[in-house]
Amino acid sequence: MANRKFSKTTDQRVAMLRNLTTALIWNGKIVTTETRAKEVRSIAEKLITLAVSEYQNYDMVEKEVRNEKDQISKVEKPQDRPSKLHARRQIMAYLYDMPETKKADESKSEYKERTKDNAHPVVEKLFREIAPKYDERAKDGKKGGYTRMYKLGARRGDAAPMVVLELV
Repeated sequence: MANRKFSKTTDQRVAMLRNLTTALIWNGKIVTTETRAKEVRSIAEKLITLAVSEYQNYDMVEKEVRNEKDQISKVEKPQDRPSKLHARRQIMAYLYDMPETKKADESKSEYKERTKDNAHPVVEKLFREIAPKYDERAKDGKKGGYTRMYKLGARRGDAAPMVVLELV
């Protein structure tokens, strides 16, 4: 992927862009320099487009599950089709894993119970929250344009132009 150099070596540059993209998807907004934001915007839009095109691509299957009393019960669970699984793996290969934060009034056992099925919370947020929101926009005829940039002015110290990059 051709992008700006940012006076960094390749591994530093890729790590910085992955980190900024992950933070944008996880938090919904980041404050960074204008050139970094332009690079992150193109990467984030490609990932969101991939998620929007594949988020509904699954089948409901019935699985047998053993409970605590060793009884077998049948549960309906979604199972990704191969194209969605491939898209999920492509996104997981780019984004970093960020652990779900523990709430202030939550015990350790409640936190473990809440997060036990969610191994990759950033990817799940992308497929469960962000993609359906932008799919509705796509039905209105708006394709792309998932992010917005606000200029903040020059950074004190080196006068770098700062922006807020956020998901629309």
